[in-house]
Amino acid sequence: MPATKARRFKDAIYRQLARIGKAVASPRRLELLDLLAQGPRTVERLASESGQTVANTSQHLQLLRRARLVEAQKQGLYVTYRLADQGVAEFYRGLRALAESRLGEIHRVTRDFLADRGALEAVDQEVLVARVLRGEVTLLDVRPVEEYAAGHIVGAVSVPLRELERRLASFPKRRQIVAYCRGPYCVLAIEAVARLRALGFEALRLEDGVPDWRARGLPVAVGAA
Repeated sequence: MPATKARRFKDAIYRQLARIGKAVASPRRLELLDLLAQGPRTVERLASESGQTVANTSQHLQLLRRARLVEAQKQGLYVTYRLADQGVAEFYRGLRALAESRLGEIHRVTRDFLADRGALEAVDQEVLVARVLRGEVTLLDVRPVEEYAAGHIVGAVSVPLRELERRLASFPKRRQIVAYCRGPYCVLAIEAVARLRALGFEALRLEDGVPDWRARGLPVAVGAA
């Protein structure tokens, strides 16, 4: 094959690969992928949860859509976005794992944030996962109910953070509570654990979110509580 044809072939391939790189070369778009890994959402909901305007969120989503990482469906006045397929969730999780293994800044920022909130503690997450699997704890999913319905850890009880205090009477104080949300950088479970401890419960945070649970090969259930 002539060198020029080989070069054009390689340039064409890497140009397509670069489309993915360009699409995720934004902290905001990475956050949107993280949110969509929990389940489908409208543009308005994504804007609210990511702290952006609807217009900016829509622009970021269009870039992700052009790279075929997300899909959109219009229903009435609203447009709902979802990940194109499970492979995109696995790609995002792999990117996160690579960054965690190569960039010490991630651990420093996380440690400082947790220490500032008094939430820095030595919890063996593998031991905690084993206890969850054996059913030795009360497992709370503190994400919004629609995320729970889209996929949750088997055995978890749906208790959105805003409903936590109202539901406390149903939790036995003698049994350890484990809360989880969207993954290691989600603050909902951190807040839930802080509130539970302040009210006398023994509570811990599970760093795994549903995508991490799936990656372990562990069962995930779908459906409302």
